[in-house]
Amino acid sequence: MSATSESSNPAPSASSVTACFTVAARAEPGVMPRVLELFAKRGLIPSQWHSALVGADRDELHIDIQLENVSRELAGFIALSLRQLIDVEIVLTSEKHFVRSR
Repeated sequence: MSATSESSNPAPSASSVTACFTVAARAEPGVMPRVLELFAKRGLIPSQWHSALVGADRDELHIDIQLENVSRELAGFIALSLRQLIDVEIVLTSEKHFVRSR
């Protein structure tokens, strides 16, 4: 699955970077749509999305998102935007690097 729409998808390269985001937020109904909107309004589709309610009272929401073929600059901007969302408490970022054989 690509991180961008078909028309703007870069050609595959020998090296691919996947941006990973972990979001910890209060368990409120509007959090997931606001998080997803940050990707959708840029024409991006996360390659993976996992969410779970955690905590003794299940009052915290953890969302793990992966986005393939994204620049560090865009990943940093998305992380900054996630941190500004209402009810979001923590955003952690990391990268996965894959080397494809030819």
